[in-house]
Amino acid sequence: MSKAASHGKKLVIVESPTKMRSIQGYLGDGYEVLSSVGHIRDLADKRDIPADKKQAYGKYSIDIDNGFDPYYVESERGKKTVAELKRALKGADELLLATDEDREGEAIAWHLLQTLKPKVPVKRMVFHEITKDAIRAAVDNTRELDLALVDAQETRRILDRLYGWDVSPVLWFKVQQGTSAGRVQSAATRLVVDRERERMAFVSASYWDIEALAAPNRPQGLDEAFATRLARVDGAALARGTDFDDRGELKKAVLVLDEAQVRELATAIEAAGEASVSALESKPGTRSPKPPFTTSTLQQEAGRKLSMSAKHAMSVAQRLYEKGFITYMRTDSTALSAQALNAAREQAVAMYGDKAVPPNPRTYRSNSKNAQEAHEAIRPSGETFRTPADVSNELDRDELRLYDLIWKRTMASQMSDAKYETTTVTLVVDAGGRRAEFTASGTVYTFKGFLEAYEEGRDEKRSDADKADDQSLPTMAVGDVLRLKEVEPKGHSTSPKPRYTEASLVKALEEKGIGRPSTFASIIDVILNRGYVTKRGQALIPSWLAFSVVRLLEQHFADLVDYDFTAALEDDLDAIARGEQKREDWLKEFYFGSDQQVGLRNIVDNLGEIDARALNSTPIGDVATLRFGKYGPYLEVADKENPDAEPRRVNIPEDLAPDELTPERAQDLIDAPVAGDRVLGENPANGKLVIVKDGRFGPYVQEADPPAEEEIDEATGEVRPVAEPVEAPAADGTPAPKKRAPKKAPAAPKPRTASLFKSMSVDTLDLETALRLLDLPRVVGTDPETGAEITAQNGRYGPYLKKGTDSRTLQSEQQIFDITLDEALAVYAQPKYGARGASSALKEFENDPTSGKPIKLKDGRFGPYVTDGETNATIPRGEEAMEISFERAVQLLADKRAKGPAKRPARKTAARKPAAKK
Repeated sequence: MSKAASHGKKLVIVESPTKMRSIQGYLGDGYEVLSSVGHIRDLADKRDIPADKKQAYGKYSIDIDNGFDPYYVESERGKKTVAELKRALKGADELLLATDEDREGEAIAWHLLQTLKPKVPVKRMVFHEITKDAIRAAVDNTRELDLALVDAQETRRILDRLYGWDVSPVLWFKVQQGTSAGRVQSAATRLVVDRERERMAFVSASYWDIEALAAPNRPQGLDEAFATRLARVDGAALARGTDFDDRGELKKAVLVLDEAQVRELATAIEAAGEASVSALESKPGTRSPKPPFTTSTLQQEAGRKLSMSAKHAMSVAQRLYEKGFITYMRTDSTALSAQALNAAREQAVAMYGDKAVPPNPRTYRSNSKNAQEAHEAIRPSGETFRTPADVSNELDRDELRLYDLIWKRTMASQMSDAKYETTTVTLVVDAGGRRAEFTASGTVYTFKGFLEAYEEGRDEKRSDADKADDQSLPTMAVGDVLRLKEVEPKGHSTSPKPRYTEASLVKALEEKGIGRPSTFASIIDVILNRGYVTKRGQALIPSWLAFSVVRLLEQHFADLVDYDFTAALEDDLDAIARGEQKREDWLKEFYFGSDQQVGLRNIVDNLGEIDARALNSTPIGDVATLRFGKYGPYLEVADKENPDAEPRRVNIPEDLAPDELTPERAQDLIDAPVAGDRVLGENPANGKLVIVKDGRFGPYVQEADPPAEEEIDEATGEVRPVAEPVEAPAADGTPAPKKRAPKKAPAAPKPRTASLFKSMSVDTLDLETALRLLDLPRVVGTDPETGAEITAQNGRYGPYLKKGTDSRTLQSEQQIFDITLDEALAVYAQPKYGARGASSALKEFENDPTSGKPIKLKDGRFGPYVTDGETNATIPRGEEAMEISFERAVQLLADKRAKGPAKRPARKTAARKPAAKK
């Protein structure tokens, strides 16, 4: 931070360092602009509550018996920030709180006010774009702090704390430690699980039709051939995928032909070789552009068109906003200001001509009555829009791609409708006495309008298979005879609803009113990081852990994961933001209950018995039961002949989605030979067998004693262990003396085991490699300076070298076998950063504006990260490390500081057992 302002300056506080630099340049020397780096304080952790307040605030950091009063504490980073802001405030004659114009921004401003306790006039400065004109206008048009917005944010924060801290412990005990419940994340997880349940229950149906190419019967007619599909036979409509329900049954009376019938019909059609045009219909149509982007639609389109995750899209949008290229990116509004309307229309005319825009500007109605969001759509900033080419040298790759998307969408939203004409033709074939009717459609755009600039992407739908590709039809007339060729029977199967992608999940959350668009990115990030959902390409697949969590919540906290109830909570928070609802009254009803609802506390206090085993069990037909245990999912297979016997456990492949675990697939897994348990050979050093196995925690090798010697009884052919020699009686017939019973043998030493490297396979592992694994850690050599032994080994976080207590990361597992002493010494000669060896910087930037130290991009044990020597920030998933810009690095470090230091779990001490009574 800069030094305290000189007397007479106005102090402006914003949220981020990037925004701080931009605004300082627009306001000049009469102002000092500083950053709070996000929130400066939050609800306390239990350990941070003073002893005299533990009784009132101890459980939630909220006094639920006295107006739900929250107990806030400043973070370590917040304390430093507050101290610097107070020093700057001493020399200021006015304070302008310029945080974002939404609930979160209003709350940050309120917390600053409560903490700084300024003695100078305070004004609330709001803007939704960072341009010189907008900032100057914001200074001239300040307002008072909106306490209704503050109440709404505080209510949401308290609500989430009560929900999470009351419900999550139930999951810890009944499902798995580390699981969590949340007001919005649990509903989002249920959406993904519900879609997978639909897929699991889905019954596919088969149907057949015929496709053919039709061409005019004239010279060069084959060049005009178009695709047709059989639609009716003898007047009866042929079945399509949309005619079947999810149980595979028909929803209406249509004709379903099997393969033999279709092939017979196709042969007759091919023999006929021609068709006549029986009907020809043309219809004009128009398409209107979509509104400019809101937060939700931006996330959806960035996912569809740019393959960006919601989190990544919002991160890039944040940078564009703070650098002054777009308006505020958290908004439900589709409205554009008068200057934006003019800018979009003028640019469309300049690029596509006068007809590109309608006579009057387009206006769009927003479905949201939400009071918290900014009042304009996301658009390029300024009175005139800069083209992507104009700003290409100022933006990184992702910023430019997203800016291009926003620029096109905004301009297209003000352009003219597209006009088209769709022609549908019906062809009749006499197929051996049966009337076969084919249809085809073609669309021709007579005026492209807004499509010149932009066309919205679309999500996958299961009816897509029934839709023909766009094509243009040749000139025809009723009665014309066309040639048919490439007559081909086609078999189809109905498919279940597609899995959610991030884009379609965001759309579903918005449609159901679950959460706020500004939180969708963080919601999806949470359910991914918790392991409730994984990604296969763009598809979101729920884990079996998610099934157990959702099942518990549905059975015991039904209201809390009910979609309508969750949406109603959002409506109530909106009502608080508009001043129509009182914060304390609403929280009291939610927590303690009323005539209208049970109340969270009553639900938790009356849970009753929860059968954890049943909760974590899913029958897979009558073949097996899927169990979710401490170490993940597995199949439990009962012995039908001996029900009391210990059930067999069968591992499930990690990449097998829940809907793919059918009874047939489960039986295949049960019947498959057990992977591993393959004898590789004998260890020449000790004579033990070396076996490769596939265990619950992955493949490994193990030593085992060879089987006991056996002999064959020549009389019976029985195989039996070699008998120990029996001592013969004495010559006088006296029996041999009995031997004393041997002392209890000590416990046998555990066999040596070693995990396979990630690059190794159970099927291809050989004895030599297995012996090398069993001999790990490998002694690389001795440090000539210290005499300390250097070893190479594999650990929880990957391969590493060890010399005493000093360890260094290796770049690959193969180095464990290959690294030489000289190479190891070279690794140790490199400077060490913190508790691990620091790799050389991949990229270096200017000094961080907060710490004043140079920022470096490095590659660490857990992936690439940026650091200024004081703070480390991991590069988020989905972002290319080498494309990180200086501004993005500054933002990542600022965000990490805002979170404060990582919390270390409290060390548990084992309870001492009382001495046994004598």
